[in-house]
Amino acid sequence: MFLAVRLSKPGRRDFLAVVELATKAAKVVAEYRDADVADFQWVNDRRLVYNLRDSTDNYASYDFGPGLYAVDRDGERKKQLAARNHGQNAPQPWNTLLMSQAGSQNSDWLHVERPMFDKNNKYFGTRLRRINTVTGEGEIASEPDVEVSSFMLDARGEPRLALLNTDLQRTIYYRDETTDKWRELASYEIYKNLGSEIKPIGFGRDGTLYVIARAGDDLATLRTLDLANGTVSKEALVATAGYDFAGELVQNEKMLGVRFTTDALTNLWFDSTMKALQDAIDKALPRTVNLISVPARPAAPWVLVEAYSDVQPSSYFLYDTKSGQLDPIGQAYPRIDPAGMGRQRAVQFKARDGLDMSGLLTLPSGGASKNLPMVVLVHGGPWTRGSSWGWNPQSQFLASRGYAVLEVEFRGSTGFGAKHFEAGLKQWGLAMQNDLADGTRWAIGQGIADPQRICIAGASYGGYAALMGLINDPSLYRCAINWMGVTDIKLMFTGTWLSKSDLSEAYLQYGMPVLIGDTKKDAAQLHATSPIQQASRIHQPVLLAYGGEDKRVPIHHGKQFYSAVKKQNSQVEWVEYSEEGHGWRLPENRIDFWRRVERFLDKQIGSRAPVDAASK
Repeated sequence: MFLAVRLSKPGRRDFLAVVELATKAAKVVAEYRDADVADFQWVNDRRLVYNLRDSTDNYASYDFGPGLYAVDRDGERKKQLAARNHGQNAPQPWNTLLMSQAGSQNSDWLHVERPMFDKNNKYFGTRLRRINTVTGEGEIASEPDVEVSSFMLDARGEPRLALLNTDLQRTIYYRDETTDKWRELASYEIYKNLGSEIKPIGFGRDGTLYVIARAGDDLATLRTLDLANGTVSKEALVATAGYDFAGELVQNEKMLGVRFTTDALTNLWFDSTMKALQDAIDKALPRTVNLISVPARPAAPWVLVEAYSDVQPSSYFLYDTKSGQLDPIGQAYPRIDPAGMGRQRAVQFKARDGLDMSGLLTLPSGGASKNLPMVVLVHGGPWTRGSSWGWNPQSQFLASRGYAVLEVEFRGSTGFGAKHFEAGLKQWGLAMQNDLADGTRWAIGQGIADPQRICIAGASYGGYAALMGLINDPSLYRCAINWMGVTDIKLMFTGTWLSKSDLSEAYLQYGMPVLIGDTKKDAAQLHATSPIQQASRIHQPVLLAYGGEDKRVPIHHGKQFYSAVKKQNSQVEWVEYSEEGHGWRLPENRIDFWRRVERFLDKQIGSRAPVDAASK
């Protein structure tokens, strides 16, 4: 049995190695001087496929695709399968991408996806191809007659599902095993009817299709979908109290269990042998959550264990199921000392309208838990799940500097039921913002936060919320940090002649009016909840940071807001990373930004803050 691992060492790019588990001998099979190995998969018992990325390249000059390469486990028969740019000579074009699903793993052939673009570089659909990882030759795989956006393979590695997204509808197509023909299986309305959503997550070996659906309930659960008529099963297979089911199947030759996220990421086993194995590993590693990944071949005696906690980043072990021996193989952040990390816990409180709220609170190490300076860290999206319990570099960075960190799952966040999500419709700067303020006041009421030393911070939507926090609740927040944040809601729809976001036309036309507001019908509300329109009300210190190549929130948002706010506020810091996009790619920029954050917070609410600086 062999284990493929991506490794990193000082002075070297990330490389791919294969470990022979019986002898623990490792061999480097793919390494580059000018690129890092990124995603990788086994093609079969002997051969691997992988793509590349460049961790030193900035967004402005990132003109390469990920490429696609194959190599045997002994490093032989290396083959470039797809080009990394338009002009490179390779068997397959640059837009040949590795699927997230593993294939059949029993031949040299592999299914890949190929996103398609018109002459104006506008995406219009995804094609499915099958390529030979030894020769590089390709062939057209089975596809529906319509332009779909993604595909799903069944448990044997055959194309079985395709998803089509139109302006307001998502349609699931199924390739019938008896006729080999594609047919429409189910469809549902997007944006407006969350209760009808059906999310396929995988096939069992027996052909059963497992989906995430609500089926009339508030919370999403794991169910099956009838392949004859497209109806969702009445009974849920897995329900997670208080949370939408969000996870994946765990199987090899049979269905073993699921891995899902509630307050933390964990495994649930259907198989009695796996339950006993989980108990044995948990006894060996009692201070961590221990996630088990199983080998594709059930006869193999080893399993891979990922162990983590709120103070410990992921560590990886091999567990011998016959001998009970647990061998460490690597750590995600080997220099992190758990003893110096802050403890994290889930918290609950009521919003002012009675809606149940949850979040995470991270406290500095050392035992202090009262009257602390606090950062309210707002997740982006906003229609996504924030952090789950575990080691998080941003919250731990702040906690290591002495700050309590509160992360609120405000309404509109996903993962907490349809009611929680739909309560956030058209509530940018309104009820969504109130949830953050209510969480902040909860922390004050608990004696955790010093009411005179609280800063609100976030990226993207979180940056928007940070600015709106200063506008809506000026007595609550001493300062704000906004990186890559929206400053004008209307500008999201229209852009400018020079800069326009990369949001799709369908999303702008159909999604945003439902989720955020209609530019005509809700014009007054959008004006009142756009930070740039209320810039004159901001007098607290602000740190602003934007990427010059950001296509999601173009830098025009930041520059326009900075120009408006500095007219009456001299306490505004501006930083531009001209080569960055929607997030900091380069390590030197990440280091520079968080050093700026550290200095800013220290000056405003930390050890260098004047005693009366936060008086309201």
